[in-house]
Amino acid sequence: MSSSLRVGIVGAGAIAQVAHLPLLTKLKGVEIVSVCDTDLPKARSLATRFGVPDVYDDIVEMLRQSSMEALVVCTPNHLHEVHVLAALAEGVNVLCERPLAMTSLGVRRLLQAQSEAGRIIMAGMNLRFRNDVEAVREFLNGEELGSVGAIRCGWFTLQSVHALGWRVSGARAGGGAMLDLGLPMIDLALWLAGNPPAKRVSAHVGIERTRGDVEQDGCALIHCENGMSLFVDVSWNHIGDRERLWMEIVGTKGSATIGPLHVFKDINGKPVNVTPTGTAGRENAFTVSYRAELAHFLAVLRGDLEAPRLDDQIKLHELFEAIQRSAAEGCEVEL
Repeated sequence: MSSSLRVGIVGAGAIAQVAHLPLLTKLKGVEIVSVCDTDLPKARSLATRFGVPDVYDDIVEMLRQSSMEALVVCTPNHLHEVHVLAALAEGVNVLCERPLAMTSLGVRRLLQAQSEAGRIIMAGMNLRFRNDVEAVREFLNGEELGSVGAIRCGWFTLQSVHALGWRVSGARAGGGAMLDLGLPMIDLALWLAGNPPAKRVSAHVGIERTRGDVEQDGCALIHCENGMSLFVDVSWNHIGDRERLWMEIVGTKGSATIGPLHVFKDINGKPVNVTPTGTAGRENAFTVSYRAELAHFLAVLRGDLEAPRLDDQIKLHELFEAIQRSAAEGCEVEL
């Protein structure tokens, strides 16, 4: 591997424009060699803006001509699996925006292809890399909050964010608010809790037919085999001055909240505020989390960190499919 990692981007949409390209261009030891999008004029405009030398409208052509070591997949959901497979076939490592695939079977196919190619796939779960999340995880890993008995979380985004485009198409997105917002929140909650297996789930979603054929909001109650319960509430229809993202973790020896960060421990029978200071900075959590995610991916490629396991992503997608079944059938679903 060269001293400067050669990285390509497929998909010139919003997340590439506001997160991946601006942050990758500022990371040391990274060379962005190409941008690919079926909308060639948009790809050219983005490449010019960030000083990227090569532009393509065909991912296979880009992979074969750019000699890249890593690909960041920022395309619509229904293209994730095929684009990751294309990269692996050319011996290229991949960071893929969530979800990895449209189905749990698709994730299994990616893991099989990864094993055969001997390359790295990393799922783009950027919430894991927030500063407040990392602070809470230290308390949990040190068992300072005791056993986690319940997690309550939610994510509400403003009405205008998902009004149009591929995200409101079930065929192209695979789901609506519960997939877009709920999947990463569930991933985060289970990851913080040590990935306890889910046992059963009850879910409800709401679909506004004038805005596509996917759910605009929803909630799910998940019961885990170890007795922990997880409740997630999401909406694309929030009316307010800003979006809301929160998580509350209840342990036997303390509690923690994310968004904003608060940590309390039971010390001699009294609740004591042990919230760490210095976790908040001038940058917003979105920017910080994406920078840390990209830096983590690059460190894995350089061999400085262990390659991530994706078994939890199979379980996550199986759980999401159970949520979809529960919402469609109006009953609790066993896993």
